[in-house]
Amino acid sequence: MPIDAKHEELRSLRIERSQPPADGGPPAWARRYIVIGIAIVVVLSAAAGAYRLFAGDAPEVQVTRATAESADLPGTVLTASGYIVPHHKINVNSKVTGRVAWIGVEKGDKVKQGQVLVRLEDDEFRAQAKQAQGAVQNAQAYLDELQHGSRPEEIQQAQHNLDEARATLVNDKITLDRTKDLVAQGVLSKQALDDAAAKFEADQQRVNSLQQGFRLSKMGPRAEEIARAQGALLQAEGQLAYAKSLLDATVIRAPVAGTILERTAEKGELVTAQFASSAEGGPVGSAVSLADLNDLQVELDIAQDDFSKLGPKQKGVLNTDAYPDRKYDGQIAEISPEANRQKATVQVKVQILNPDEFLRPEMNATVRFLPNEQTTSSQRASGVVVPKTALRDHDGRKVVFIVFKDKALIREVHILSQRSGGYLVDGLVGGEDVVTSAPQNLKDGQKIKIKGQS
Repeated sequence: MPIDAKHEELRSLRIERSQPPADGGPPAWARRYIVIGIAIVVVLSAAAGAYRLFAGDAPEVQVTRATAESADLPGTVLTASGYIVPHHKINVNSKVTGRVAWIGVEKGDKVKQGQVLVRLEDDEFRAQAKQAQGAVQNAQAYLDELQHGSRPEEIQQAQHNLDEARATLVNDKITLDRTKDLVAQGVLSKQALDDAAAKFEADQQRVNSLQQGFRLSKMGPRAEEIARAQGALLQAEGQLAYAKSLLDATVIRAPVAGTILERTAEKGELVTAQFASSAEGGPVGSAVSLADLNDLQVELDIAQDDFSKLGPKQKGVLNTDAYPDRKYDGQIAEISPEANRQKATVQVKVQILNPDEFLRPEMNATVRFLPNEQTTSSQRASGVVVPKTALRDHDGRKVVFIVFKDKALIREVHILSQRSGGYLVDGLVGGEDVVTSAPQNLKDGQKIKIKGQS
């Protein structure tokens, strides 16, 4: 086909925009643009209406700033100040009254249990001990004599005396009979007969006595007499033990291992625990005072308003004014069973778990008590503190809402420990604005308005 014929056919297919349609309306291409324009206007109007609708219903919330907490700055439930005291302070007294002959310690010396600290003059106590020793020996000898009974020689001598008395009695009987005959014959007087009868009766009594003594010497002493002698020996031994205890008491020893805190007696002074006097030159009540400086406590007076924050065995961290950079671990060891009415306080004693040579009794100390979940400051985990009202349950998880570009964004957190009025959590970095008051149906990404802000 010729080229000119093809050109003519193509021209017949073109739409003449300059020619109006047969029905007199706008051209087709114009109608298409009109429809598109109307659609765009409708969409924009709907979007604007929706924006106005939702923007007008954005919930109003309250927020607060989440604060970060580092591991080396543990939480503190209470801070209190007091004084370091020995757990056991001992004033070493004397059991006897005596003058100091020697004292072998100075203030600050470390002593062992049983070490000799002071010696008193002991001359009279030694004399009393010797006297008591002699009494014991005397009582022991008498008891031995009774327990062994009569010796064979003593029994034999008693036998000989009895035989001699009997022989004398036989002779007296013969003399009495002869005298009776002579008196009957008128040779001797009546007086001679009376003398012979009296001598016979006396010798007869002597025989009876010697016979009884011989029998007793063979039987030995009575059991009651031996028991009495044993009692006398026991009494003498008790007096000796007492005298020795007084003598031993002149040597004053350390009852426990520790450090000498005070030396209250000097050589030549009178020491007693019975009638100590504050007058110059009078007897003193103790020689030294000591304590174990490895067993120290901090004595605190806790106000009754704060007492409920503490509990048995609660831990804390303490430091002293003298060495503020040194930290010590502590634990409540004693809580007074009664309060002080005048001061409205309760006394609490905190045991120092790791004392060292820097600590001294009567030093000022400050104790920072830790929450019960904490054991030591080194075991605390770092995190962020949020209020209790910020935590929510969401599908079995703990979450909070944070504010970002006027929207509420959900963040999952894990509770590490409790704080006063809130919780220590992880999952946040600190510094976020967390929602503390909002509708329960608040959703992730929802537009919000912050109360107090335009």
